[in-house]
Amino acid sequence: MKGKQYQSLVNYIDLLLDMVCVVDQQGRFVFVSAGVEQILGYQSGALIGKRMIDYVWPEDKEKTLQQAQRVMAGESVTHFENRYRHQNGRPVCLSWSARWSETDGVRVAVARDISTIKQAQARQHAVYAISEAAHQSQDPVQLYQQIAVIVAALLPVQHFMIVMLDQHARWQCIFQQQRLAGADAEPIVLPDIHALCSEVAQKQDVQQWEQQSAAGWLGLPLQAGAVLQGVLLLHPGPDLHYNADDIALLTFVTAQISTAVERSTMLARLEQLALHDSLTGLANRTLLHDRLQLALQRAGREHRLLALLYLDLDRFKQVNDTVGHQAGDLLLQQTAQRIVHAVRQTDTVARFGGDEFVILLEQIDQSGTVLKIAEKVRQALLAPFMLAGQQFYVYPSIGIAIYPEHGEDSRQLLLSSDVAMYSAKHNGGNQIKLAAPPSP
Repeated sequence: MKGKQYQSLVNYIDLLLDMVCVVDQQGRFVFVSAGVEQILGYQSGALIGKRMIDYVWPEDKEKTLQQAQRVMAGESVTHFENRYRHQNGRPVCLSWSARWSETDGVRVAVARDISTIKQAQARQHAVYAISEAAHQSQDPVQLYQQIAVIVAALLPVQHFMIVMLDQHARWQCIFQQQRLAGADAEPIVLPDIHALCSEVAQKQDVQQWEQQSAAGWLGLPLQAGAVLQGVLLLHPGPDLHYNADDIALLTFVTAQISTAVERSTMLARLEQLALHDSLTGLANRTLLHDRLQLALQRAGREHRLLALLYLDLDRFKQVNDTVGHQAGDLLLQQTAQRIVHAVRQTDTVARFGGDEFVILLEQIDQSGTVLKIAEKVRQALLAPFMLAGQQFYVYPSIGIAIYPEHGEDSRQLLLSSDVAMYSAKHNGGNQIKLAAPPSP
C-alpha cells in the first residue's frame, strides 16, 4: 500500500480530531494524519519513517508491543489504551482501534485522545483516596506522605511543603518532599517561606507568585473554619504552572489536611483531658496505673527495681483556710512544677487528688538511688511559697515502696507507699519513710 493510493483521502482524514496512523511491518510510520499535531504536538511529516514504539510512554511499551503482535496476527483490536509522549514531554492517554491489512502489509489504527476523561477519573479516585487517608490516618506525617504521593501522581510536583504555625505564631515546616524531574535537574531554590506564608495568611486566599524570588510557587491556606492552621506550598518545576483545575484539586486537598489536623488536635486534647490532671497538667490516676503496669512488666523481665513515692503536703489545709482555694490551687501548681524539676525526665509524676502526689521511678539499680531522689524532692519543697502576697511553708511527707521488696503488683505497691506516707505524717511530717515489707 503506497501513499498515493490513499492520498486522495488525506484532505478528509485531516479534518478528523482523531489521529489516523499507518505502520509498516517494521513498526515505522508510513502515514500519520494531521490530528497528531493537535494530540501529540508533532508535525505529521516529522513522524514518517520513525519507529512508533519510540513515542510510547516507557511503562506502556511492553503491553503496546503485545497488542501490535495480536494485530499483526490478524486480530482486530478495539479500545486498547496506552500513553504516548507529547512533544512537550507529558504523557497523553490514547484509546486505539487497529487492524492488520494482509494485502498491504501494514497496521491501520485510529487513536482518540482520552486524557481529559482519564484525568477526571484519576482525580476522582485521588479525591476518594485523599479523603480515606485523612479519615483513617492517625499519624499526621504518614498522612502528609500519602497525600504528597497521590498529588504527585496527578500533577507535576517538584516541591511539596506543609508549613504550620507553632504555639508562638511562628512558621515551621513540618513536612517537606522534593522530587527532581530528572537526574540532571537542579533543585528549586527555596524562597523566603515566612514571607510567602505570611502573605497567604494576610490575604486568606490562594496565592500564585510570579516574582523572581518565588516564581512558580503556589500557596494555599490550611484553614479550619475561620482559624488558619498553616499553608500548603508547592512548586511544579521549572517553566511549569498550575492551572485553575489543578488549584481546584489542591483546594480540596487543603480542606482534607485541615480536617485531619483539626481532628488530630481534638483527639490530642481529649487524650490530655482523659489522662492528665486539669489543674497541674500532671498524669492522673488512670495514666499512672497504665504506666505502672508496663513498668512492672519491664522490671520483672529485666530483673530491675522500681519505686513509688507517695507524697502529701503537711500544711495544705492552712493555705486554703487562710488565703482561699484559688491560692490553694496555685500552691498545687507550683508544687507540681517543683517536683517535676526535682526528678528525672524518665520518671512519671501524677496527682492523685487533693494535695497527694505519686512519683513512679523506673530503671533503679539500688534502693539508695530512690532515697536520694526522694530527698531531692523534699528539699525542692522546703523553700517558701509566695501566695496572695504572703509566704507559706508547706512541707512534704513522703512514703516509699520499692518493687519487689514491698510489693509485686500495683495494688500492693500503692498501698505500701501510702501507709509509709501516713507514718511519716503522723511522726511530725517533713520526712521520708520507707515502707515495711508486706506481711507473709
